[in-house]
Amino acid sequence: MPMRTIAIGDIQGCYKTLQRLLERVQYNPAHDQLFLVGDLVNRGPDSLSVLRWAKELGDKHVKVVLGNHDLYLLSLYFGVKMMRKDKKDSLRATLNAPDCDELVAWLRMQPLLYKKGKNLLVHAGILPAWTTKEALANAELAAEYLRGPKIVELLTYWNTHSCNSWKKSLSKLEKAAVTLNVLTRMRTCSSLKTMDLAFSGKPKDAPRGLIPWFKYPGREITSHKIVFGHWAALGYKKSSDFIALDSGCVWGGSLTAYCLEDKKKFSVRSVEE
Repeated sequence: MPMRTIAIGDIQGCYKTLQRLLERVQYNPAHDQLFLVGDLVNRGPDSLSVLRWAKELGDKHVKVVLGNHDLYLLSLYFGVKMMRKDKKDSLRATLNAPDCDELVAWLRMQPLLYKKGKNLLVHAGILPAWTTKEALANAELAAEYLRGPKIVELLTYWNTHSCNSWKKSLSKLEKAAVTLNVLTRMRTCSSLKTMDLAFSGKPKDAPRGLIPWFKYPGREITSHKIVFGHWAALGYKKSSDFIALDSGCVWGGSLTAYCLEDKKKFSVRSVEE
């Protein structure tokens, strides 16, 4: 049986739906590798089980990139942010779990951008001005902060500054913070180097001057297929150079998977309570 690479959209704590999707795709760890586009946790009912499942599978069987909700968990763990009271959160059980330290240590080691052949796995997107080489270098810089002793410094800066425009003159910390926003929060751009972080609706409803990052004229990366999630209002979309996989499972929509080899799409409706 040929090996399959199966990309899965934003799980966000929807563990039951994830297991149903894996049954639908007939996932076999002996022959398949999973790509998870980030946001493993938060808002859904069982973030803890999702983290334990992914960690247990191991790097050989699953490739994970970090999303903004994963970074929110890290921000809570390191005391950079306080638990929100006005939104549905599923992270208290994770933070109180006996293996929380181990799960956070594992999460910190995950990349923000992953390249396999002609495929790039990312949570939100890649700045139109960046080449593949630049994107990978910037992602690694930010990941070094997250893995090292300056994680609190980066998360604090990221949570308190807008960080929406790329300039070569930025400090390393500023570059890392902008990179976090590009790779985990961006949906639309107003220029090749400037993103908007407020709009989250359907592309057709975007304010004048805001263009989806993957449609921005002059975008540098055209030779790789970019696999991403994050944009629930966009939903599942496929083109010659990108695949969008967030179909809003945590909002009562569906969880979607896509096989990169045979180009088959699989989707199951949310079964979360």
